[in-house]
Amino acid sequence: METDILDVTVIEPRFKHPTIFQKFDSLVPGNSFIIHNDHDPKPLYYQLLAERGQIVTWAYLESGPELWRVSIGKRIIDEEIPEETIGEIVARDYRKAQAFKKLGIDFCCGGKKTLSEVSKAKGISLEVIKSELEAVDRSANSVLNFDEWELDFLTDYVVNTHHSYCRESIPFILEIANKVARVHGGRHPELVKVAEVFARIAQDLVLHMSKEEKILFPFIRQLVNAGNKGSEICSNPFGGVLSPIMVMEMEHEQAGEDLTELRELTSDYSLPADACNSYTILFRKLEEFEIDLYNHVHLENNILFPKAIKLERDLLES
Repeated sequence: METDILDVTVIEPRFKHPTIFQKFDSLVPGNSFIIHNDHDPKPLYYQLLAERGQIVTWAYLESGPELWRVSIGKRIIDEEIPEETIGEIVARDYRKAQAFKKLGIDFCCGGKKTLSEVSKAKGISLEVIKSELEAVDRSANSVLNFDEWELDFLTDYVVNTHHSYCRESIPFILEIANKVARVHGGRHPELVKVAEVFARIAQDLVLHMSKEEKILFPFIRQLVNAGNKGSEICSNPFGGVLSPIMVMEMEHEQAGEDLTELRELTSDYSLPADACNSYTILFRKLEEFEIDLYNHVHLENNILFPKAIKLERDLLES
């Protein structure tokens, strides 16, 4: 059977996403269609996942520079309970983030993948992954159940914990990264690139956190307030909570790619024999920064954002 093709370039901008959603909703499970676009339609991917969930399949057939061809399909859903995603597992038990981190599995930006998908993509036995998760279940450590927190409280926690950590750490890491690159860059040229990549991460994060604190988080707090008081949602210039969330998730993905680049440049933060104290401190701080950022992004991508989308939808339907 020939796959339908939808040329998005000829559709008026305001009708593009509604047309694609209508096309997707009309699909018989197991079928797909192909869209043609003149730019990367990644925002559409995030919107489909946010509003339709794991039944969406997405595969690039061509990636520019002039034409993007993407196959969008609808999974066949068995009557059995769908397999949990990485994000859902960590949302239920935050301690399991460390198990995924140990295995090199991205639990924040990659949180929408299932265990089976990650096992196949990373070449890690599903039994090994489950064994690590079961070890966490057997541990007696306490866990903060972020999944049960009120959304306004969770936004405050993100700002006061993770945003504060970033703002305190960035100037120090920038200074020491430049110093180490200057002193050791001759023998270890990768350090120059490390300083450049972290400078890019820092610049992007500062702007990213500002947008969250000035635009997205205040609107989420308004949604919580409207839900508590039974009042209407305040008007906003961006049409709904999904729009800024999609932007934040795209920026999270870029931060994840930059952190992966740092890992590759430093061979997983492995120190050479001639590493001085500053060199050692830099790598330890970068690794600490990475862990905090992954936890930070997880709280937003896998708990805060899905709940905010659902809250707005419930308020609009009530």
